[in-house]
Formats: sequence, structure tokens, C-alpha cells
Amino acid sequence: MRDQAENLRMKMLKNQGSLGRSIAVVSGKGGVGKSNFTTNFAINLAKLGKRVVVLDMDIGMGNVHILIGKTAQFSLKDYLAGEVTLNEVMYDGPNNLQYISGGSGLSSVMEWSKQMFDLLIQAFEELQKSFDYILFDMGAGAANWSLDLLTSIDEIIVISTAEPTSITDAYSMMKYIHMRDQGKAFYLLCNRAYTKEEGQETLDRLKNTMVKFLAKDVTLLGSLPEDPVVRNAVREQVPFSIAYPEAPISKTLKVIVNNFIHHDIEEVHADTNTNTFLSKLRRIFSKGRG
Repeated sequence: MRDQAENLRMKMLKNQGSLGRSIAVVSGKGGVGKSNFTTNFAINLAKLGKRVVVLDMDIGMGNVHILIGKTAQFSLKDYLAGEVTLNEVMYDGPNNLQYISGGSGLSSVMEWSKQMFDLLIQAFEELQKSFDYILFDMGAGAANWSLDLLTSIDEIIVISTAEPTSITDAYSMMKYIHMRDQGKAFYLLCNRAYTKEEGQETLDRLKNTMVKFLAKDVTLLGSLPEDPVVRNAVREQVPFSIAYPEAPISKTLKVIVNNFIHHDIEEVHADTNTNTFLSKLRRIFSKGRG
């Protein structure tokens, strides 16, 4: 598999100037809003006129199509099994976004064969010629096949929340990837931050840990707030950046995406209402534990 990963890396680097930008979105644990971020990040890119495709790599348990209110007859798993073509697993999403579903429902653990990896290489080669951005919504955690795959992708966006376990798992994920590819570029985002300060503290903690223990610098994208519109959007099966464009989370993500595509990275945090009941309760509870 490692040889296959290196082969994929070389093919993706060839003629880099004319190929799409490949970005993987990862997290150390589930429940941090990774798929929601990926979907809305992609929608914002597409709004700016970029050709974008999202690959739901959580094979058998994917939910990108659910978040945008679509159904997918075929999934990436069907393509890798050689049952359908790449075009047959690509579907239209909002703002001319394209996506490939990972599938949903209970699924057996997928064993990656050489044939599957070869098909993946073929797919990536085709997608890089047709799209400006290829976003990989990776499953939570680290498996050998996903780590091999991540070494061949240009950039990694790491999603964490302020929870200590999420921070620890995000660091572990970056460490696993870094040990395989020390030149990999990491971008950090704190999701579901209750305050701007909480987001900054979370990112600073991760950044300092990476520098201290791995001598690796990372880029901080900023933080997205805990926003009730996200739950509403999931229930309505309409991405929050479309259903609630004026919400704090939507406005903040728009700025983050704009900075990202212009390589003008400046840490962006949403203004949050620190006087809300939940925020007050959270601060009191934190002081009590201190």
C-alpha cells in the first residue's frame, strides 16, 4: 500500500500548476462537525465560481448527501468495487457543487485491495483535471489506508472543538500524518466555540504543542461559533450557509474561505454573544472547576 501511496503522490504532483488543489478535512474524533464544515466550505468555494467536488471518504457511513438534502443511488464504495463508473457516482449539489457520496447505513469494514487503490488513483487523476478544488471529507480517526492517502493530498484542514479529548485527538491525528510526511501543510480550525477567546485558546494550544513536540508550524484559520442555526439546517437538510447566510457562523466561514483561496491566511473568529445564558453558565462552570 505504501508504494501505491507514493505512486499516487507522484501522479498528483505531476504538472501541479495545471491541476486542482486537493484538500483533506480530518478530525481525531467524531462529533466535531467535520462533514458540516466540509460541505459548507465547499459551497462557499463554489459560490466564488470555483469548480469543486467533495469526496465523502467515510465509506459506508457517509452523510454529505444527507446534509444537502440529496439522495445518491451509487456511492464511492460502488465505484471502488468496480460496479459503476466515476461519472455514475458524481452528483450535482448546490451552486454547481459536485459530490461523491460515501454511502450510508451499516457497512462491513472495507479491506483495500490493490485494484481499489488503482481505481482511486484513476479517479483522482480525472478529478484534478476537471476541478479547481477536490475536498476529501475523511472519516474520523486514523487508519493505515487513510494515512497513506493523506500523504498524497496537498493540504490538511484539521477540525477540533475546545473539548480536551478533541484537542488531544486532533494533535494525535496530526502527529500520525506528520510522521509519514513532515512537509505536509496543516490548517487548524476550532469548531463550535462558545466565545472568541475559547477558539483562540484552543488553536494556540494545538499550535504550541505541534511546535514543542514535533517542531512543526501550522496555520490557524480561526474558529466558528456554536450556532443554533446549524442544528436547524441539519434538520432541514439545507446547508447552513445557504439556509442562514446572515448567521454568525455563515459570515465567519465566508471570510475564512475567501482568505484561504487567496493564500491570505489571517486567523478569523466570529463575534459571539458572551452574555447568553449558555455562555454565562459555561464560564461559571469553568471557574468552579478551577
